[in-house]
Amino acid sequence: MHLSPALQKAYTKDQLAARDAQRLAEFIAWGPVVFQASRLMVKFGILQMLLDSKDGMTRKEIVEATGLSDYAVKCLLEASLCIGTVLVDPETEKFNISKTGWFLQNDPATRVNIDFNHDVNYEGWFHLEEALKEGRPAGLKHFGDWPTIYEGLSQLPPQVQKSWFGFDHFYSDSSFPEALKIIFDEHHVKSLYDVGGNTGKWALQCVSYSQEVEVTILDLPQQIGMMQENVKGKEGAERISGYGINLLDESALFPKRNGGLDAIWMSQFLDCFSMEEIVGILKRAKEAMTAETRIYIMETLWDRQRFEPAALCLTMTSLYFTALANGNSKMYNTEDMEYCIRQAGLEIETIHDHLGQGHSILVVKVKE
Repeated sequence: MHLSPALQKAYTKDQLAARDAQRLAEFIAWGPVVFQASRLMVKFGILQMLLDSKDGMTRKEIVEATGLSDYAVKCLLEASLCIGTVLVDPETEKFNISKTGWFLQNDPATRVNIDFNHDVNYEGWFHLEEALKEGRPAGLKHFGDWPTIYEGLSQLPPQVQKSWFGFDHFYSDSSFPEALKIIFDEHHVKSLYDVGGNTGKWALQCVSYSQEVEVTILDLPQQIGMMQENVKGKEGAERISGYGINLLDESALFPKRNGGLDAIWMSQFLDCFSMEEIVGILKRAKEAMTAETRIYIMETLWDRQRFEPAALCLTMTSLYFTALANGNSKMYNTEDMEYCIRQAGLEIETIHDHLGQGHSILVVKVKE
């Protein structure tokens, strides 16, 4: 197994003393309420108040500032002390925010993850056991009767859509500037298929960065409709087109482009499918390629992460795919992705690591 240096250090030897290990076990056992109490410390503004205060706040001051009952504030503060997001001075009885609390309040990735887990995943994860045993997104029934979450995206409640797209875009958007340079400055791409292009956010970035590129988004027909509304009237929209396709349908072929195709872009896309399905998608992509075409696969491969907390987020995200998204995909590692690429008759030309929030781009070509 390939592991980055940080993961090699964290995952190959036990790091905790027995007492710390016992505490972590209890932390896991109480995980659901740890999450909800911490989320509410953010939502009610208590962590921000402590952050803004000069030398901390008493419980009474927090009660007055929030309008919550003394009982509610007491429960949240005592829980947060044990969680580790606040500290207390026993003499003045003033509370202050801890380093962990600071990250909970201020780290953009953490805030996106909180919203995603509360609005999208929380109730659905109650059915994780069922999903793992049956290979289907058993938790999705909380929202609707669809085979995968993707068919239902346009019908999800507004707040759930906001948190889903916020999560999806946060991680991809941070990598876009570097990805654009790789595709257009290094490879001079003029024709590009954006596979699984969602709202067209990446396509808009492409046509803004390059005045020559023409982008075709390949996605489900209902997603193409959302994309067309989103790009309408924006710079370069006339160079963005849509092609409705169910990529799980093995008979649905990628369109052939007259004059050849420079690039096929797959960003945070293949993780939405099982390995068998990935091989099938890549085989169909190969049929639309020439020797000069390159596939750019941008993924957050968990084993290539520079920092261990990123790997934690990614492996937990795999269980979102299990319980809610589709029941059979995950955040893959390098070995998994290389296997799928080889099985499709393709090969990796180069890998670009550490883009944005931990992305890698695998540049893939037809196997010689």
